[in-house]
Amino acid sequence: MTTGADEPAAAAAPVPGLERAFEVTARLGPLEDHGVTRAGHRRVVPIAGGRVSGLFDAEILPGGADWQIVRPDGAIEIDTRYTARTAAGEHVHFRTSGVRSGPPEILEALLRGEPVDPSEYYFRVGVYLETSAPRLAALERSIFVASAVREAGRVYYTAYRVT
Repeated sequence: MTTGADEPAAAAAPVPGLERAFEVTARLGPLEDHGVTRAGHRRVVPIAGGRVSGLFDAEILPGGADWQIVRPDGAIEIDTRYTARTAAGEHVHFRTSGVRSGPPEILEALLRGEPVDPSEYYFRVGVYLETSAPRLAALERSIFVASAVREAGRVYYTAYRVT
């Protein structure tokens, strides 16, 4: 079958699915408000530690952070980088990119550290992993997505591998 003069019909691309992969709980340090920069209203939230469990188990090391931009519409662009270490000493570098948005009063309540039902706001991230550990190399060949929850001193999410 052809679609034009000499063009073969294109096969349909597979429809992606989601496979539960791992859970992340990250403890957070105090928010640092850097004010308005050339990139926008910059905030930095240190990552103080935490845990990963599921496809691999690891401890989140202190030293990472979420470098946020608060957009004029109030939505927050999420840009995190942090590292986890397995019991065997293998390192996994995490990078997430996403958005947290919702009604202004809900975002303000989150900022104050008040409990908010996660259904009241949108918090989604893409999760990209990097490692030198041969047994974990498959992590680098997949894309993961997550719906996250923000609490006063932590963020947690379940990551799903996009099939």
